[in-house]
Amino acid sequence: MAIEPIHRTFRGARRIEAILRVLVRYGFDDFIHESGLSKWLGKAEKDDAERAAAARTSPRAVRLRQALEELGPTFIKLGQILSTRADLVPREWAEEFKRLQDDCPQVPFEEIRRHLEEQFPNGVDEVFVSIEPEAIAAASIAQVHAAVLRDGTEVVIKALRPGIRQVIETDMDVLSGLAQLVEHFFSELGYSPTQVVKEFSRELQREVDLTNEGRSTERLRDYFQDDPHIVFPRVFWQGTTRDVLTLERMHGLLLSRLTDGQLTAEQRRHIVAHGAAAVFRQCLEFGFFHADPHPGNLMVLEGDRICFLDCGMTGHLDRRTSEQLADLIAGAVAGDVDRVIKVAIALSGADPGLANDRNFRSDTWAFIRPFQSATLDQLNPAQLLDEFFDLLRRYRMKCPADVVFLIKAITTIHAVGESLDPSFDIVRHVKPYIEELVSRRWGLSALRKRFAKSLMKYAEFAEELPAEAQTLLAKIRGNRLSINLEHQRLDRLTGALEHASRNVAWALIVSALVVGSSILILADQMAGGSTLLRTLGIVGFFLGAAITLTMVVRNLRLWRRE
Repeated sequence: MAIEPIHRTFRGARRIEAILRVLVRYGFDDFIHESGLSKWLGKAEKDDAERAAAARTSPRAVRLRQALEELGPTFIKLGQILSTRADLVPREWAEEFKRLQDDCPQVPFEEIRRHLEEQFPNGVDEVFVSIEPEAIAAASIAQVHAAVLRDGTEVVIKALRPGIRQVIETDMDVLSGLAQLVEHFFSELGYSPTQVVKEFSRELQREVDLTNEGRSTERLRDYFQDDPHIVFPRVFWQGTTRDVLTLERMHGLLLSRLTDGQLTAEQRRHIVAHGAAAVFRQCLEFGFFHADPHPGNLMVLEGDRICFLDCGMTGHLDRRTSEQLADLIAGAVAGDVDRVIKVAIALSGADPGLANDRNFRSDTWAFIRPFQSATLDQLNPAQLLDEFFDLLRRYRMKCPADVVFLIKAITTIHAVGESLDPSFDIVRHVKPYIEELVSRRWGLSALRKRFAKSLMKYAEFAEELPAEAQTLLAKIRGNRLSINLEHQRLDRLTGALEHASRNVAWALIVSALVVGSSILILADQMAGGSTLLRTLGIVGFFLGAAITLTMVVRNLRLWRRE
């Protein structure tokens, strides 16, 4: 694997040293040594040696989470995103990253005000009558202030921290270089660090453009316009830019701050019912959903209405993926191993040959056995999707990001429901949405449509076949038919052949030295003890031994690296 030169990948040498020092303090100096990054540290490593020794008593996942918190906004956000992507990092790491704290010191209001002035050239006062200097919340990427529009509407302003884009750009260059090094030196991690960074970069670019969050909020608000129980804040576009998002201010009780006795049992039941129905409608009916409906993003309004906040993380489920999920549910209920395996391979893009792997088939059967012969009244979709995800992870099959977000959304709202009202049967309540999903795929109407579509394709194929066959025969007659073959991982084969050739060449040299030295010593004995011949023979033996030792060390290093 080719690694970009360090001086091209890393733009900020000071930032590199700061990051490496933090990693050393948390006991990751072994990685820094093996990857060759220790030259960037200078004397800093010695100063942090004692702290590193103390840190190693904690698990690696805990130490990495603590290091991310110390490294600042970009790395905190990286950990938070990875906490939702247990397909990209080990599950214990993802669980630990959920503990990352996003509460940060507030940026002084004077800086926020200057940033707002830059975003609204006609003047902030043309949009807002007043803005509260004290922030409602301050996170790693943005902070939130209450404000009032010119027409008297109460709103909240979510503003990116000044200069955060430059910080993110530098940190992303550093992360890209580190990911390449990690992937090169630690090939058995079970996931691709460079792929993790690419996923993170895409998600972060979406998050620092607040117009994306505004559009997502507005789209979900439109979906639930006629639902009296579900609310999404209104977006005020006159106060929204890439760096600023202005939303309707909602007054209510965050579920994360709920205490015993604040809601009656009946209110809790209503909230769970409406919240679960809203999430399943988003996921299975609309195909566009809030991907992080945890208690901190759910607010109870007057009349037991539920308001969804922070639509920065959303997922999209296209028609094909919805059909695959329907196949998964139908296959699990019917005990059809082949159908479930087909869904797993199609979703992950894995090698179709995996369908014949005995261990994989056995584990797939173990996965569907608890759901076999269950009715939709008894089927727990959160458990089904979570265990299916575990099956994919076990065989290092990459799950699409949106499917991961779907699993996260459903399992999160299921956990919220259990904490609010453990007696409420969410499974039975969401049954209509599961039935609708399956019927869209396997109902009589769906089967008729697929049959008609297949007939049309066969008719088109029969119509185009003569022309295609004529073109193929013309190419054959004119000797213009070519076949392109693509060699994959040929560089590894070439490297292995070169390494073997060098070993053979050095082995021949050592053999020649041993044979030649033996002849010289034998000739010395026959000549009656000539010192010169014996000396040359001994030097030859030592030279052969030195070359042999060097070959062994180099081969061991190469073996460890691979």
